[in-house]
Amino acid sequence: MDSQQFRKAAHAAIDEIIDYCDTLQDRNVLPDVEPGYLEKLVPKEAPENGELWDEIQKDIASKIMPGLTHWQSPKFMAYFPASVTYPSILGELYSAAFTAPAFNWICSPAVTELETIVMDWLAKALHLPPSYLSKSRGGGVIQNSASDAVAVIAIAARDQYLRKSTAHLQGKEEDMEIARRRANLVILGSDSSHSSVAKAAMVAGTKYKSIPVSIKENFAVTGSNLRRTLEECRREGLEPFLFCATLGTTSTCAVDRFGEIADVLTDHPEIWVHVDAAYAGAALVCEEYQHLTEHFERFHSFNMNMHKWLLTTFDASCLFLRDSKSLTDTLSITPSYLKNEFSESGRVTDYRDWQISLGRRFRALKIWFVMRTYGLQGLKSHIRGHVKLGELFHSLVASRPDLFQIFTPPAFALTVFYVSSQHHEKGRTALYVPQKEEGITNGSRLENGTSDSETLDSDALTKDVYETINGMKEYFLTSTVVGGRYVIRVVSANPKSEEKYVRRLFDILVQTTEDILQKNRKYELGKVSNDITAVSNGVATSQDKQLLHGTSSGWHVNVDVNGEHDHSNSS
Repeated sequence: MDSQQFRKAAHAAIDEIIDYCDTLQDRNVLPDVEPGYLEKLVPKEAPENGELWDEIQKDIASKIMPGLTHWQSPKFMAYFPASVTYPSILGELYSAAFTAPAFNWICSPAVTELETIVMDWLAKALHLPPSYLSKSRGGGVIQNSASDAVAVIAIAARDQYLRKSTAHLQGKEEDMEIARRRANLVILGSDSSHSSVAKAAMVAGTKYKSIPVSIKENFAVTGSNLRRTLEECRREGLEPFLFCATLGTTSTCAVDRFGEIADVLTDHPEIWVHVDAAYAGAALVCEEYQHLTEHFERFHSFNMNMHKWLLTTFDASCLFLRDSKSLTDTLSITPSYLKNEFSESGRVTDYRDWQISLGRRFRALKIWFVMRTYGLQGLKSHIRGHVKLGELFHSLVASRPDLFQIFTPPAFALTVFYVSSQHHEKGRTALYVPQKEEGITNGSRLENGTSDSETLDSDALTKDVYETINGMKEYFLTSTVVGGRYVIRVVSANPKSEEKYVRRLFDILVQTTEDILQKNRKYELGKVSNDITAVSNGVATSQDKQLLHGTSSGWHVNVDVNGEHDHSNSS
């Protein structure tokens, strides 16, 4: 493909990308394909001779598009968003044209220097302490993802702990003490921490211990919970060296109590504190959230993903450190073929020493484009608009207490709720009785006093509603189990989100829930007829009698059908 052919192909590709973005709202979010669909459509061997671009491009629509989940759709309300904007796409385009592994400053000075600049821009926008800026001992670096960031931090924190705890030893004694201590090292997270924290412990070759959290504290780590866990570690002979706090947990967007954590760890200066703010950290551009960084000066590192909620394409995970030397001391290695006068001078940054891999892409370019195109005011408006949409959806769910229950307070545009198993109509109660309970966790008693059976019934109903809506493929939601409760998560936070799509989803939720309840009531009525016969014949089980009660005139049935109770009796 020569330059003229590329010009023509690029124009055609850009037109197709724009058409795709403009029609996302008209597509089902989820694909209608089975595993292995693409293998049937693509030849088993690479072509012997080259093909024309026109023929290749046709396969995007016929082969690739049917298998895409449309994360940029305004009807995608699952997981957390993966933003795409035109400025960030242009950044990727230029980055591809300027491709370089960029492991050293000399590989392409602009790649390194722009990254330092935009990371400082972002640190200031997020109201991080001055110690996290490159002009101090700290600085920022772009990683692939928050999972990569916490893995890098785990390795650095482990080595720093071992270096300091064995600094008084030398030679064989030092080696033996390091080996002994490594067997007892443990990373602390919480029940609400992302799975990447436990995975980081696997990568670092250490143990992992989870701090229990509960609904009473909104699933946040408190100072008392942390202190109890540290005492447990001491009794068990474990040596905590890293604690991963969270600003916006995956399941409920809980925020750990940073002030309490900082106070507890004053007595444990050996423990590195990392803050995982992969999604919710974007909200720190807004002044109303910046109080959350008050205690970050007492922590060691912070990470957020611009590719989630700040209008930038994947991947753009931004890791900030209070002391970058703690990272480079662990990851720096310089064979002779990487040596150069600029690196040796100490006047430049070589980001290869800030990550596990050697090469790196020009990701700073798209962040630069996004921050310049939208400006700080545009980023703030973007976040606030989605928070407002989240509050709207929360209010809609709260307006139907006969169907839904809010599980945790709305946070960062996320609403977490479940479908209630007790439905009150005209002062009467209809209990949802699940016809199947596959995949539902046993209903452990919640701290609000909900019984096991009520939890299990609600879990089954919530799961039924969730799977039915996703089965329609128009919208995509995610579910999770938190504190023994099966819940649905809804977050509308991508650039195409609008109020009409939020309201449409709520209407679908109401209709789906009512349809499932109606179906269940008819099932109950049929079951009750059989139970009455069983009672009359004297062969009813105790479970059969739960829907019946005896009176002098016979058996009365409490089943809600079409909004009314059906009062039957059998002599």
